[in-house]
Amino acid sequence: MTDNSTVDADSRPIPYVEEGEGPVALVLIADGGLDGDPLSVVSHYLAEEAGFHVVRVGTSSDSESFDERVADVTSVLDRLGLEHTWIGGHGSGGTVARAFAASHADRVNGLLLLGVEEAEIPLAPVIPVLIIQGTEDEVTPPANGEALRSTAPERASVKNIEGAGHLFPLTHIMDTAVIIEEYLDWD
Repeated sequence: MTDNSTVDADSRPIPYVEEGEGPVALVLIADGGLDGDPLSVVSHYLAEEAGFHVVRVGTSSDSESFDERVADVTSVLDRLGLEHTWIGGHGSGGTVARAFAASHADRVNGLLLLGVEEAEIPLAPVIPVLIIQGTEDEVTPPANGEALRSTAPERASVKNIEGAGHLFPLTHIMDTAVIIEEYLDWD
């Protein structure tokens, strides 16, 4: 694994981890801090085995506002010089990714949403969307993913992981990683 780095944004240290150097860039927004982030092992697989350039972005504190989290992602992307990337996250991290894409569509190649929260954030126009849901997820139920897909059926796809609960990126690592790898590999 790679050590955490930080970017200072408005006197807030924003933690991030960068792995891999592949041609496909993927920014994943953690549901909270980077320690214990369910996306860490999936990210490592995508960087090491699939050859992706993966950046995971955490939060500076539990009290960050939604707008601050979107600004934090912008600060990390600017620091790393990432002008165009796939962006996504798990749970609330995915909601932040949706908001980032809505306000910075010119920087987003596509959205990757794992465990979709109910949120009044429309999908940014044009960009492709991959939604991954656990069939047994009671926190972000599969119906959330289907409802979001129905708003853009021509460019949004849903993949379900059978028997998986809310922490499916941690409990179903290979299933999650393979779905992402196969979908993003066409990009």
